[in-house]
Amino acid sequence: MAMLGAAGSYHLLALAVWALFIAKVDAQNLVTDDVVVVEGEVATISCRVKNNDDSVIQLLNPSRQTIYFREVRPLKDNRFQLVNFSSSELRVSLSNVSLVDEGKYVCQLYTDPPQEAFATITVLVPPETPTIDADKDVVNEGEEVEFTCSTSGSKPAADIKWLKGDQELQESTSNFEEEEKLFNVTSKLVLRVSRLDDGLPVTCQVEHPAVKDLQAMKDLQAQRYLDVQYKPLVQVTVSYPQGPTREGDTLELTCTANGKPQPTLSWQRLDEEMPERAIISVENLVLESLNKSDNGTYRCRAFNDIGESYDDYLLYVYDVPTTPLPSTTTITSTNIPTITEDSRAGTEVPGSVDHAVIGGVVAVVVFAILCLLIVLGRYFARHKGTYFTHEAKGADDAADADTAIINAEGGQNNSDEKKEYFI
Repeated sequence: MAMLGAAGSYHLLALAVWALFIAKVDAQNLVTDDVVVVEGEVATISCRVKNNDDSVIQLLNPSRQTIYFREVRPLKDNRFQLVNFSSSELRVSLSNVSLVDEGKYVCQLYTDPPQEAFATITVLVPPETPTIDADKDVVNEGEEVEFTCSTSGSKPAADIKWLKGDQELQESTSNFEEEEKLFNVTSKLVLRVSRLDDGLPVTCQVEHPAVKDLQAMKDLQAQRYLDVQYKPLVQVTVSYPQGPTREGDTLELTCTANGKPQPTLSWQRLDEEMPERAIISVENLVLESLNKSDNGTYRCRAFNDIGESYDDYLLYVYDVPTTPLPSTTTITSTNIPTITEDSRAGTEVPGSVDHAVIGGVVAVVVFAILCLLIVLGRYFARHKGTYFTHEAKGADDAADADTAIINAEGGQNNSDEKKEYFI
């Protein structure tokens, strides 16, 4: 029982001391802040006390050497300067910070027991200007080129991003090497190129928390311009005429080719010889006085060291339009020939002219029949007369009616020469 009583008294005493300590600490609360600073700049450490009772404040370095005791600096390092000293704060600046200055600094308050708070200084080291290289100076369309971007001497490790023109690229790999707290970073980008990439800049942009200024960020980039070679793209266009090609016209074709290196052009006529009167001047082909023997396919070829391409023009020479009918000729609306246009070449289709001729012939036949009917009508009208019966003819020689009847009857029985037949 005695032993239990002694142990209980010990615990009560310990709780009392702890309560006094907590009350003391609450009464004098020592605080500080961590500091992040760029190499070469100034770091400021602040040791602050709440409700200080004139206890002594001092600042120690990571090696626990006293930097400042109250307002006195025992450490002979002129980079440390007193910014403010009072009963509630000890503030000290450290200029021209370097990596050796990193670590935990101790704010200490002489109380019973002493209080301590730790301020960690972290030093950021900006990366060096990056360099960019490529495994090929000149690349052909469809091939791959590998870019390498390197930057060194940063803390923490820098981030590298890639851009092609204004487009950010995601498919890259990065490697990090640490040497005496500093990082070397290398990033690789594999890019498959097209003709549209020729002349575009590939940019290696380095990003780091130590670099905030826009001008400084621009300095942390390197560029390499793409030199892409590609086979020609060819197009043949008609410079003249602007419409259907007819006999006697002059045809002028123009060939344009876009390629790198600059392509060489040539003209040919497929399956046949080029007409002797053809005039060729690099990209232009001129055919004067066209005729149907010129019909065929004309090809412009363009070739360089990468490859070749071509474009064809199909020539069809149409007949010269026929002379229109005189304005005095009258044709009914149902017989007006319709001229249709060939949607491909914008010219008259020869079959439509045959229909027009047939329509004209039909119109002439109809007109002739009408004229014949008119002539026949006039003929019958001209031979129309008065026809008498046999009784009426007897009356012409009779003195009276009885005699006329007798003459008529006698005429019927005795004279065949006076008979008339009517149809």
